[in-house]
Formats: sequence, C-alpha cells, structure tokens
Amino acid sequence: MSTDDERPDLPAVPRTRAELRAAREAEAAAAAADSPSPSVSDAGAAAPTAESPDEGGGAERAGTSPATDTPVVSPAARGARGAGGERPTRSTFVPPDAESTTSFAAHSTTDYAPPAPMQPKAEKKPKAEKKPKPAKAAKPAKAARPEKPARPEKPAKPEKSDTPSDRRFLLALGAVLGILVLVGAGLGVVSLTQGPRITEVQVDPTEAIETSGSRVILTANQSLAAIDESQVTVDPAVPFTLDAAGRGIGIRFTVPLDDDTEYTVKVADAVGAGGGPSATLSTSFSTPASHIFLLRRDPDGNDQIFRTDLSGEKAQPVFAADKINDFRATSSQLVVSVEEDEGSKLLVMDREGTDQRELELPGVGYVGAIQVSDRGGLVGYSYSDKELSDTEGRASVLVTQSLSGDDEPVVTEVGGKEANIFVWQFVPDSSAVLFIDFDGALSLVDRSTDAGVQSLGLATTIQGISRGTYTAIVERLDGTVVELNLADGSEVPLEASTPDYGTAITITPYPGGTLRHVVSRDENGLPVGQAVIRVNDEGAATPLVEVDSTDSILQACASPSGQYAAVVIAPELADNPYDQMLLPLPENLETHLLDLRTGDEIVALTGFDASWCQTAPQF
Repeated sequence: MSTDDERPDLPAVPRTRAELRAAREAEAAAAAADSPSPSVSDAGAAAPTAESPDEGGGAERAGTSPATDTPVVSPAARGARGAGGERPTRSTFVPPDAESTTSFAAHSTTDYAPPAPMQPKAEKKPKAEKKPKPAKAAKPAKAARPEKPARPEKPAKPEKSDTPSDRRFLLALGAVLGILVLVGAGLGVVSLTQGPRITEVQVDPTEAIETSGSRVILTANQSLAAIDESQVTVDPAVPFTLDAAGRGIGIRFTVPLDDDTEYTVKVADAVGAGGGPSATLSTSFSTPASHIFLLRRDPDGNDQIFRTDLSGEKAQPVFAADKINDFRATSSQLVVSVEEDEGSKLLVMDREGTDQRELELPGVGYVGAIQVSDRGGLVGYSYSDKELSDTEGRASVLVTQSLSGDDEPVVTEVGGKEANIFVWQFVPDSSAVLFIDFDGALSLVDRSTDAGVQSLGLATTIQGISRGTYTAIVERLDGTVVELNLADGSEVPLEASTPDYGTAITITPYPGGTLRHVVSRDENGLPVGQAVIRVNDEGAATPLVEVDSTDSILQACASPSGQYAAVVIAPELADNPYDQMLLPLPENLETHLLDLRTGDEIVALTGFDASWCQTAPQF
C-alpha cells in the first residue's frame, strides 16, 4: 500500500461497484495513515468486519463518534449510496470502558435484503481500474444473425397529419375514385340505352358451302329474352332453324350455302332478359369460291384425280394410279377405289392426296358404287367376291364401314340374310341407307340406331334424295314417280313440269328444284336428242343443256347449294370407244359447268365423276 500523501483523484460520485470499492479502500488507507499503529493485542479489535456477500469483500468501514456513539459514515460512502443505490455496511464500535474481554466487537448488518436475482458469485480477480465514464450508453440491440435475418417489425401506423402534401394526395384519390364512378355509371347508362350487342360470332364458311347443317352462332353481351324465328332474317334467303338460349343464338342452315357470297344475318328487336331497350343484332360473313374434284382416265397412262376451281385454270392432280374405278369426296377426305389384278383396294386420304390408308374389305373381291356419308363418317359400296359361282360367293351386297377404319365392314341384311342390292343411296346428312334389292323391295336402314330395316314397299329405281328434307324421289313398279317422305312413309306424286318435257330418265333433286334428264324421240320412238331441264319448286321448266343424237348425256348433278350444275357428256359417241374398267365408260368424257341461276355455261372440263355428285355416272 502506498503511503504517499499524493492520492489518486477519485470521482466525485462513484457509479460502479468497482468505484465504490476503490473509494472505500482509499478511505481506509487514509485513516490508517492518520492514526498510530495499533498494538498486537489490539489487532483483533482493529480488524474489520467480514465483507457482506453482496459486496464481494468490499464492505465499507465505519466508526462511531466518541461523543454521541452515533455511527459515522464517510462522505464517500454516503455518495456511493446515493449514486449506486446500495446501502453501505454499517459498523458499531463498543466504548473502551465496556466490560468485555475484547477491546471492541464489530458486526455488520444491511438495511435491505438483496434482490432475488442477485446470487453470491465466486470471487474473481480484480479487474484493472477503468477510467470513469460520463454516462453509460444504452446497450445496442443485438445484430441479426446472417443466416436468419430478423423479421422486420410492422411499421407503426402513421399519425394523422394535415400537411399540404397529404391534402393533395387525398384530393387526387378522391378525384380518381369519382372519375371511375362516373365512367362505370356512364357505361351502365350506355348499356341500358343501347340494348344488347354482339360480342362473338362463330361460323365456318368453308364447311357451309360443302354440307348442310352448318351453323352461325351469335353471342350477346347479356342474357336475352325469348327469340322467335320471325325475328331472324338471312340475306340472301336460305332456310334455317333457330336455337336460342341465354346469351347465345344458334342459326342452323338446313341446306349448304352458295360460294363466293356475302351473307348477312339479323335478329330484330332483341331485348335483354331483364328488360330494357331493344336492338337489332347483325353480322355478315363471306363464303369462299368453290372447288371440285374430277376423275380423268387415261388408256395410255395413269388415271388421275385432280382438283380445280370453276374456271379450270388452276387444276392440280392430287392422286394417280394405274386404274381408278371410282372415288367420292367429303369435306375433309377422299375415298378412292383402285382396280388391281387380284381385286379392288379401297383407299382413304386427305383432300391433298396425302396420309393414305387402306380400308379392310369383307374379302377378296371387287368394289363399286362408292358413296359417303359426311355427317355419319361412313363409306358404303357394292361388293362382290372374286371367286363367285352359282352356289358360292357374295354378289352385289351392300357394305358400310367407318371412314376411320376403326370397325369391320358391315354387310346389310334383310330378314337375317345378306341382301343383294340393285341400287342404293345414302340419305344426305344422316347415316341412313335407302336401297332396292333384287326382289324390288325398297327398304331403309339407319346405322346409327338399332331400329332395324324399315320396309317402304316396292320400287324399280331411286332417282334421288333431297338435302335437308328427308324426301326421296322413287319410281314405283307401275311407272309412277313419287316424292316419298322417309320419316313417316307418306308419298305424293311428283308434279309434271310446265311445259311438260315427258318422262325423265333421271331426276336429281337440289335445294330449290330438280334437274331432269329427258330424251326426245321421233314418231317411231327413236331417240333424236337429249336435254337436261331445270325445274324449280313451282314446276316451271327451263332447258339447261341440249345435245343431238350424236352425243349422249351420262349424268347431271348440282352443287350442294344448287348454285351450279355439272353435266357429263360423251361427245361423238359413235367414235368414242369404251374402256375396259369395272365401270365401263367412253374414253372421252366432258364435264360442263353451268350457273343454275342464269343458265350460262361457265367452262367445259375434261373428266367426269364430279365431287358434287352422290354417285358415279351410269350408262
């Protein structure tokens, strides 16, 4: 312990436990220097009391004043209590004259119990004295661990302010909301004042000129009240049926549409389901120009099927083979019968002649009279076995099967037996087949149902079946020609034309009338000429094509909508030899295309078997 009079400066007010301990040690050192050294016998009396546990060996020394016996506490101790909040240890000294074997006794007490968290600690080595600090800074928050950043605290709700920028923001927000409300109200008013509007139109113009039953679907911006057929108009006029519900209006055309024509569909006085003003819904669409397929046989080379426009200037071959007997076309496919030495092959391909595949036949034999049902996805044909005798083999049985080739060929039966078919036709826009067997029985069978065969009496031939009406023109055994309703079996005689050109060899129905092939004869009954007569639904007749006795008309058929006609003529018949095919025809054939509305001829093309025709020509 240093005995120099120069003592280190102590802080005026100790703040830490180390400072308190340093103050007490300095005070004790000063008191020892001012008093005489105690004797050995007084050593025990001069020993300080044991340190309080919570002071860690640094209990404060104190004495009593000789005059008052009042405990004397040093100013430094008082300062420590006031600053640190700890009460110093208080010592009581016994007067010298007290009767005791001990000069004085010391004991220590505390005025308060230490806080519960404070536990006795093992005495540690004294730390080096630190320089006093003016104030203890607040302990900074622990840094967030790098691998797990602390979640940001939710920002405190800002206090309401009334600064100019806040007022401008509120004004701008209010203006935007006001504009949105006005726009919404304006749109609502417009909707209420304008009535329903069309939002979508669905139509396939290419399909519409190929097949009947195409549709145009109008979608409105709101649910509509009931729509009646009288509210719908189509220009140019075409028959249709109506199916309307909710927001949709479906218009189904029962016949194919004309090519290269603009159609306008209107729905008058359409009203929303909830009321309001009425509006006229209108839309227009244009159909594309027509193309047809023709077969051209070449006795010195391959036969070809080619596709051409109605001018004949853009003809392109799509399929070629050594011997093509017949073919038919759907809206997306071609079905071709190819003749080979071992028999016939039936091929299906797309309209470009690609993606060819062969259909399975009932056996090894020959195929003729090909027809297709576009709506039913079927192909039908007459089939005969190659090995045929009076007792074995099938002859002229009617076979139908899927164009996809997913099923097996189905041979038509009547009364549980395979029927030999004289003539047959698919009913347009269905899977039904109308046929006459070798016994003259006229029957109807529908592949899409299990109703079985429906008998329709006796007949000699089927002239044709109208598109969209389910009505066939047949010739009965007595020679009368009737219009037969295939739905209920009722029939009426076919009206003669005005003027009357006599009995027709063939009658081909089309939407709006019929094409009738007639032969004029002299007084001896010998043919002197032929003609194709156009007869409209009112019976008015107009000659369309006429040839003399040197030429022959083989076939007449109309385009799907009845807009055009294709007439096959064999010129100079005496010098026009027949080929050696299963379906023998003159080698030189011409197809004349005519406008049925005007009667004008458009072009004459080399070939036959126009894709507009339901069957191949017969001679």
